[in-house]
Order: sequence, then structure tokens, then C-alpha cells
Amino acid sequence: MPEAKTLIAFALVCLAMALTPGPNMLYLIGRSISQGRAAALVSLIGVAAGFVVYLVSAALGITALLMAAPLAYDVLRFGGAIYLLWLAWQAIRPGGAGPFQVRDLPRDSPTKLVAMGFLTNLLNPKAAMLYLSLLPQFIDPARGDVLSQSLILGGSQIVISLSVNASIALAAGTIAGFLAGRPAFVVVQRWLMATVLGGLAIKMATEARR
Repeated sequence: MPEAKTLIAFALVCLAMALTPGPNMLYLIGRSISQGRAAALVSLIGVAAGFVVYLVSAALGITALLMAAPLAYDVLRFGGAIYLLWLAWQAIRPGGAGPFQVRDLPRDSPTKLVAMGFLTNLLNPKAAMLYLSLLPQFIDPARGDVLSQSLILGGSQIVISLSVNASIALAAGTIAGFLAGRPAFVVVQRWLMATVLGGLAIKMATEARR
């Protein structure tokens, strides 16, 4: 069982990443605005299935392998830090489009919505990096079974991500209207998110191996 402070730290990382615009958020917002909230929630089922695939893969050996191989651990640690810095840059880069500036999508059946949500998440580099690079750093073999820790941490990530994405998808239309008339608010939000991600990247790069 991970320590409480470890769970809190991991939850904060997951929350920051969930709030950072990525393929999942962009797809769900676009689906919500173009086809309605119900369609976005159906799509979220597929997104959840994609997270489960990543979680099972990590829990069944990837995490333990990384913890046993210092070089692989360090490579992924620095890779994760670089990716977080890239996300920070995407948040503040000149000319970057906001997540609520989306194109209309065609109306699809529930089955296709789930499939598209699944594929969007399965091919999402942010989800892959989280499970292959970030998750192992919060696992401490001294605390007990690595598999159990992986499942607990991964399960908390899924709950946080789905909660954030569901909330944003449900409020997409309202948020889009709110931000349309408040460009200064958008700028502050982007810089705040970039600061959080940059801080996490520096912490990750400078933290010694467990």
C-alpha cells in the first residue's frame, strides 16, 4: 500500500495532467459541443477502457522491470520530465489553440463513439508516458507488493482523469461561451498550468532514484 503522501503527490500529478489539454480532452470537448453531452459521456467509456489497458500492462510487469533496471528507470525519468516540459510549452506557445476552439465532428453511433474514445486514449502519448514513466517513480518496493501499488495508483489516476474529463465534457458549451469573452482569463490559465507542469518536470529530473 503506498504511503498517504505518495498517493497525494501522485494524485496531484494526475490532476495536473488531466487538466492539461490533450487528445482525450480535445476529442471529448469536440464531441460534446457537436453531438451533445450524452455522446461525450459514451465516448468516455472508451477512454476508460484505454486507461485499463495501460494499467493492466504496467501492473503485470512493466513497472517491476523498470524498478529493477536503473538505466531504464533514468531514461524514462528524464523522458517524462522532457514530456512535461513539452506540455508546458504547448500551454503557452504563441498561436496555440485553446481546447475549446474545436471543429464540428460528424454524428456517430454509440458503438463508434466508444471505439473512437478507446483508440484516442490508446494512441495518446500522454497516457503512455504517465504509465511508463511517471507511475514507476511512485512505487516503492519497500512498501510491499509492487502489483498492488500499481493497481492502487493506476486506479486513482483513472478515477481522477475520468472525473475531470466528464466534468469538462458536461460543461464544454458553457465554458466555451465563458472563455470567448474573457481572453485575459485564458492567458492566466495557460501560464498557471505551464508553471505547474514545469515544476513537476524539474522535480522529476532532479529526484534521486528510490
